[in-house]
Amino acid sequence: MSTALLAMSRHLEVRDVLKTIVASARELLDAEYAALGVPDDHGGFAQFVVDGVSDEQWKAIGPLPRQHGILAAMLHEEKAERLADVRKDPRFEGWPSAHPTMSDFLGLPVRDGEETIAALFLANKRCPEPPSSRTEGCGFTEEDEELLAILAQHAAIALTNARLYERSRELTIAEERSRLAHELHDAVSQKLFSLRLTAQAAAALVDRDPARAKGELQQVAALAAEAADELRAAVVELRPAALDEDGLVNTLRTHVQVLDRAHSAKVTFDTSGIRALPAAQEEALLRVAQEALHNALRHSGADRVEVDLARRGQGAVLSVTDDGKGFEPRAVRRAGRHLGLVSMRARASGAGGRLTVESAPGRGTTIEMEVPGG
Repeated sequence: MSTALLAMSRHLEVRDVLKTIVASARELLDAEYAALGVPDDHGGFAQFVVDGVSDEQWKAIGPLPRQHGILAAMLHEEKAERLADVRKDPRFEGWPSAHPTMSDFLGLPVRDGEETIAALFLANKRCPEPPSSRTEGCGFTEEDEELLAILAQHAAIALTNARLYERSRELTIAEERSRLAHELHDAVSQKLFSLRLTAQAAAALVDRDPARAKGELQQVAALAAEAADELRAAVVELRPAALDEDGLVNTLRTHVQVLDRAHSAKVTFDTSGIRALPAAQEEALLRVAQEALHNALRHSGADRVEVDLARRGQGAVLSVTDDGKGFEPRAVRRAGRHLGLVSMRARASGAGGRLTVESAPGRGTTIEMEVPGG
């Protein structure tokens, strides 16, 4: 039980939590099959996770079940259901032809306060020494029911926490997109406005002063190139980070390579000895790197920006250094400007790390974030 509870609390993604709950329940109660359904508001299931059924079997079974029969009972009643043979229960309404045969059954709702947020089902208790001719399950016991009730209570906590985490991530993403929208408006719109005025000036000069018109057209070309750079950079930042698939190092390396192509400044990335970190820390490191790069490339006037990610103890340290115009950090804090620094400090703190800023007018800037690992 202790191992099962620790496994559930280790995950933050809802899908991972659901799969861990189902696998833990099946192993803990020694059942052949386990399933967990999260209801939707339309008589079906928003998510339905199974364990003990192969991928081929699951595909052959067909669409997700509807809320009927025993499944509906688990969602609309507070008590557990322990049946010697689910097929003989009057509420049983059959199953698809590809569905595995199930007999003994144990199920109960997963509740968060007064709300039923899921239903957990187990079938076919394994016999210690099953006879070769066995057609019925050994049957779940009262002790099994008590164990599953404890597991369901903790499952409710783990599932609720995972949902809150995902909602928090959604809000963070929305904030990032809002920031980028403002940035896009401020930077690109201004350049496009200048582009239009310069093009109009060139058109007016074509006949009476061709030389000046040529200069204005060269400025049009330069402004168009800058606007294109701004757009490319914005698209890069809007692209979701592929941390789950590629890991922090590869995701950050790709991000730096694209920025290096999109901007006139030279952007480099170096890493050494880095190890896998908790997901929350990797995401915080990536976001801080993106914010620091954004500041360096848009506001510092730097010719070179260096990103370094290295192992430090059990954790890691990220540094983003530019050779730009720099600033006075204390003056920035007193003036309440540079909200990007506030955001970076909040991200570092939220991941259990710390952020330091070293800068001075005319001497560039270094943003450093350290996390302890886990």
